[in-house]
Amino acid sequence: MAKLVGRIRAVLFDLGGTLVDERDYGGWVDLARRVYLDLDADTLAHFYAEVVREFDARPPPLDREAAQVELWRQVLLRSAGKEIDARMATQYLRLLREAERPVRLFSDVRRCLDHLRAERRELGIVSNSTSEASVRRVLDRVGVLDYFERVVSSGTEGVAKPAQEIFRRATERLGVRPEEALYIGDLPTTDARGARSAGLHSVWLNRDGMELGDDPPEIMSLLEVPLVIRQLEQGV
Repeated sequence: MAKLVGRIRAVLFDLGGTLVDERDYGGWVDLARRVYLDLDADTLAHFYAEVVREFDARPPPLDREAAQVELWRQVLLRSAGKEIDARMATQYLRLLREAERPVRLFSDVRRCLDHLRAERRELGIVSNSTSEASVRRVLDRVGVLDYFERVVSSGTEGVAKPAQEIFRRATERLGVRPEEALYIGDLPTTDARGARSAGLHSVWLNRDGMELGDDPPEIMSLLEVPLVIRQLEQGV
């Protein structure tokens, strides 16, 4: 029989790809034209997902800004089918950050949050993002900011996922022990394994349903979160 873990007092979420969808392939193609690249949106979508998976599996970089430049350099060169230098990738990343980004709440989010709040669980965010203020703006924009007691952002904290420290800061600020918290994110290593290394329970939100497995444990929808919590608390 699985070990009983007691009550899960807090549930923490990643932001992009978990609560909100910030992907805008058409807009990204339009921005690419400003750096003289003619891309196809479907091709860009394919290679963006491919590169994100590859980067998630790598050891965390010492210089996260350089890593972001390299991520987009890889996306652009694979999508364009030609060499892209760091200067062009840096310019493109700047355009991305300056652009007004469309953002939408995934359809399963509000029902999940309502259920967890009705059960009186503390809710929080741990995000690799520019700042706590930027995360709060996104949450407010999609109408769910009031659900969350704490928001922890790598840009404000100076430490990023998958480092244990950022998860531990979040649990400390919520007033719970790591083993009393569950973390949900859309990346298997940066999110699920990172949180687990800090002592939290965790699941990988694998919305695409690809590569299903048990390490880390996976769900395909946030509507499964109450069942995950019930199983943890009952030792199933």
